[in-house]
Amino acid sequence: MTASVATEPRPASGTNPVPRILVFSTNNISDPGIDLAGSSHMHYSPGVRVIGLPCTSGIRPSWIVGALQAGFDGVFVASDGDECAYLHDCSKRSSAIVAAAQASMRERGIDPQRLRLAAICSVCSEPFTKHVQQFSAALAELGPVQR
Repeated sequence: MTASVATEPRPASGTNPVPRILVFSTNNISDPGIDLAGSSHMHYSPGVRVIGLPCTSGIRPSWIVGALQAGFDGVFVASDGDECAYLHDCSKRSSAIVAAAQASMRERGIDPQRLRLAAICSVCSEPFTKHVQQFSAALAELGPVQR
């Protein structure tokens, strides 16, 4: 994550800011689905930023909390589900990481609803856009993270 992405200015007060969402995706499975959404000109929030990883089970809970503390309104983990090429128990590991991150968020007074996990396959462009649209709407209702 770069500082310039995390510190993008919000719109002037009085306007509805677009929630900023950091998406952790996987290079081989979920990233192609997200790319397909873009190349198919499907609409989803302009506040989405994507970071590709080999496997979502490599995410650290501190990265999630750090993103929220640095200016993102939510974090979406686009997991491979049961299709992970690296680990047969990736889904279980990724779920445990999300649970640990949510516990850490609670300790810091950050609403755990700001973190979502979903399996996104290489052709799941429509499900991805629906997930992100719903998440963006939920984050807009929550308002900005209290830092």
